Amino acid sequence: MIRLGSLEFLRDSRVLITGGTGSLGKKLTRLILDHRLEATVIIFSRDEFKQFQMRQTFSRDELQRIRFILGDVRDGDRLRRAMEGVEYVIHAAALKQVPAAEYNPFEFVKTNIIGAANVINCAIDNRVRHVVALSTDKAANPVNLYGATKLCSDKLFVAGNSYVGERPTRFSVVRYGNVVGSRGSVIPFFLRQRRSGVLPITDNRMTRFWITLDQGASLVLNVLRDMKGGEIWVPKIPSMRIVDLARVIAPRCRHEIVGIRPGEKLHEVMIPVDDGRQTLEFSDHFIIRPSFPWWGDDWHLDRGGRACPDGFYYGSDNNSRWLREDELARMIAGLDLPEAREWAAERGIHPEPEPEGLRSGE
Repeated sequence: MIRLGSLEFLRDSRVLITGGTGSLGKKLTRLILDHRLEATVIIFSRDEFKQFQMRQTFSRDELQRIRFILGDVRDGDRLRRAMEGVEYVIHAAALKQVPAAEYNPFEFVKTNIIGAANVINCAIDNRVRHVVALSTDKAANPVNLYGATKLCSDKLFVAGNSYVGERPTRFSVVRYGNVVGSRGSVIPFFLRQRRSGVLPITDNRMTRFWITLDQGASLVLNVLRDMKGGEIWVPKIPSMRIVDLARVIAPRCRHEIVGIRPGEKLHEVMIPVDDGRQTLEFSDHFIIRPSFPWWGDDWHLDRGGRACPDGFYYGSDNNSRWLREDELARMIAGLDLPEAREWAAERGIHPEPEPEGLRSGE
């Protein structure tokens, strides 16, 4: 289980979150404020209405510790000004919809690639200490344009460490799979669709990784603290077959096989075979080391990491950890969605308890 470690390193600091009005940005902001570290959180995003909505979820006292800056990562000048005096950056801004990427490829390049380059250059110019960029399983052996832009982004952030010079800035990447209940994902769709009596299934063999929003936010903050620079951090999280997910949500529904959509994989991969040679395994995560470690010794070996065997890859199909149906049911029950609350009430299922230490920093 991913547990949130100490956030004392953020005391009296300034943390900027690009794309901060998304689910992850809101959760990160809440965790930082709950620890009462006198840290300031800067939300950098382009949608004024989402910023307005986010303001309503925090108290007047909490808003004293939050700054809302309108801007786009495509605009380097605006981003550079927003990063003045900032010690830590979490880069979560991205265009993400696979079909939209295929139809609007240049827009995805501008945001996901040019935007990443802007974050890197602005962070170096402002002497930011640590930058964590959010990646996706789709960046591993990409089969669609979205995944290709995120792979390019990952490469830019890893290589960014090579030209910081004497500045303190360091860059790392966090890569994980599906967030349970995120917007546009399969769980909210199945919860709505179950009333029809039929659930569309792409393929009976399909598997996916699963991580909760709490776990994703905890992982990002842990990496922001522990990173050296140049690593791609991959958590050990459970897999589940889509047909098992459908059975948990709607056991009486008929399944209609619709086939794999363009740009979709049968199984998710977070560490491809070719990256396995550069991967170290730890108790609850993997680290993909940079192929060209220009900037120093391999400190990870001193922290208990062990090299993965030849031919290793980490996919949702060869995972050693599989999500039990009762675990998934409690995760769904804990989602902040009307459909999830209704579903849980019908079955008398209580939410998954918050992991010990998540708010206390233990």
